Amino acid sequence: MLYQLYESQRALLSPFAEFASATSKLYNHPLSPFAHTPGAQRVSAGLDLMHRLSKEYEKPEFGITSVKVDGVDVAVQQQVAIEKPFCRLLRFKRFTDDSDVLTRIKDQPTVLVVAPLSGHHATLLRETVRELLKDHKVFITDWTDARMVPKEAGPFHLDDYVLYVQEFIRHIGGMSAPETASLSPSRGAAKASGGAGSLPVNVISVCQPTVPVLAAISLMASRGEATPRTMTMMGGPIDARKSPTAVNNLATNKPYEWFENNVIYRVPTNFPGAGRAVYPGFLQHTGFVAMNPDRHARSHYDYFLDLVRGDDDSAEFHRGFYDEYNAVLDMPAEYYLDTIKTVFQDFALVNGSWKVKGELVKPQDIQTTALLTIEGELDDISGAGQTRAAHDLCTGVPKDRRFHYDAIGAGHYGIFSGRRWREKVYPKVRDFIANHQSTDAAVKPKAMVAKPAAKSVARKSAVVARPAAKKVAAKAR
Repeated sequence: MLYQLYESQRALLSPFAEFASATSKLYNHPLSPFAHTPGAQRVSAGLDLMHRLSKEYEKPEFGITSVKVDGVDVAVQQQVAIEKPFCRLLRFKRFTDDSDVLTRIKDQPTVLVVAPLSGHHATLLRETVRELLKDHKVFITDWTDARMVPKEAGPFHLDDYVLYVQEFIRHIGGMSAPETASLSPSRGAAKASGGAGSLPVNVISVCQPTVPVLAAISLMASRGEATPRTMTMMGGPIDARKSPTAVNNLATNKPYEWFENNVIYRVPTNFPGAGRAVYPGFLQHTGFVAMNPDRHARSHYDYFLDLVRGDDDSAEFHRGFYDEYNAVLDMPAEYYLDTIKTVFQDFALVNGSWKVKGELVKPQDIQTTALLTIEGELDDISGAGQTRAAHDLCTGVPKDRRFHYDAIGAGHYGIFSGRRWREKVYPKVRDFIANHQSTDAAVKPKAMVAKPAAKSVARKSAVVARPAAKKVAAKAR
């Protein structure tokens, strides 16, 4: 019922939003006589703000048409590599007439960015993709709004998410699913990738997907399949028990049945997925805003003042950020509930009890995939130590192939977007990937022997790379 009420409210506000937009332009256009009346700038700014607060936000486009590689403009074309009911695998293919740059592009590493399925669209990682394209071939998961998926497509569980990631890794790595599915732990390692133990793929997971990505690669390793050369995990809840945030506390303090009975709704009839049970995006967005209401209120007031002052650059930055931030998607109910129980209540991954389609997830079986974990100092979604916990699980990866980086002064969004991402985090990611591309760096798998989890290492001693010692006092984006 709540979903229907929300859609009714949107329908009622739509004419007002359009009226506010049109009237705002009437008081702002230089050829309009109303623009020269006293207080016109304030009236226009107020109406523009009302338009933005009441409008509906559609899914944005990536809009990446070119990047600079070695100082040369290279065209970028977005392509669909794989299309599945709940996700598209997108490829950003680069084109150039410069033979030297073309040769360099062909030799660059391939990266799969696994975007979060947690309320926002994959375009939230636009800056992540844009930077990566300078030095890599880039693919990204583009998760589908569940309300747009017909009910006939069936359910989508957390297990299905893991299988999707495995399929994408195999596709990019040039290994077909039938071949990998037939591998067994006893002979799989020798058969896969000629026994090298690694696929020419580098996986980057941001926030929520760190858990299913680690599961996907763990299962591949346990079956003796070739695994990605590197995995970079950024700001994710590998072990949500560490430094719990407001997000963690909500998930742990409420029983599973509370989520099932209070936040799951059916998609209204005006969408292709009518009747599908979902966790609505507007509820997730409300939760995001409720975490920092004062900050968002101040941001909107600053936007109003920027319009009054005629500060177009600041106003445009605000619009760009909130066009992305306010565009949300629905999540399949079964996937959302699985995540609550598996990640935030049972802590099944770190407890060693998580099974995907009957297979036990054993991160200690990963041996040839180098690991980099990244955390933001001011992250209020994934607390300190939650992502770093992957090192305690991936004991099969040699210590000299495991790295951690603390992004000083960065909030949750700052580790993959904005100035700190570009200047501090990305260089670490780029160098980490580049240093683990040679076939010699890929260690051949040893015999699969279960090892006890290593004791937690003190925070300072586990840090391999750190930014400048001085902390930068800046708020998270």
